[in-house]
Amino acid sequence: MSTAQLISYDQLISDTEDILERKVTRDEKLFAICELLADEINTFSWVGFYLPDPAGKEELVLGPFVGPSTNHTRIPYGRGICGQVALSHETFVAQDVHSEDNYLACSVDVKSEIVVPIMKEDEFVGQLDIDSNTKNSITKEQRELLEEICELLSEEF
Repeated sequence: MSTAQLISYDQLISDTEDILERKVTRDEKLFAICELLADEINTFSWVGFYLPDPAGKEELVLGPFVGPSTNHTRIPYGRGICGQVALSHETFVAQDVHSEDNYLACSVDVKSEIVVPIMKEDEFVGQLDIDSNTKNSITKEQRELLEEICELLSEEF
């Protein structure tokens, strides 16, 4: 197990399933998942969710998150990595955010980012956005873990 990971991925999936079984609101579940990931994977410096605008605008609205506050509380579809994923519905990994043309800087400290869409059948219902202050820190295993978590989360929408 790497030093960036405090517990196994199987345990993180199990803990996520336990969170999803709680009799609390969806936002409380999302926040608990943010806390879990931020606490257990040392290289994750910001963990949050963006959700489609409830009014139907083609914009993402910041949902529950853990980490420093961000000015990016609304992001138009297509703008930045998050906006790109809202249109592509594909996971995007930037091992060096400064090499991305469409990166929206949340903090000068951020070096890597992964954005994973949450799909309910064929409908985009949200996304998990994770920043790391360490360059090249998003592993293949982390990507697979986060995609599995987002698949589990799709039932909440």
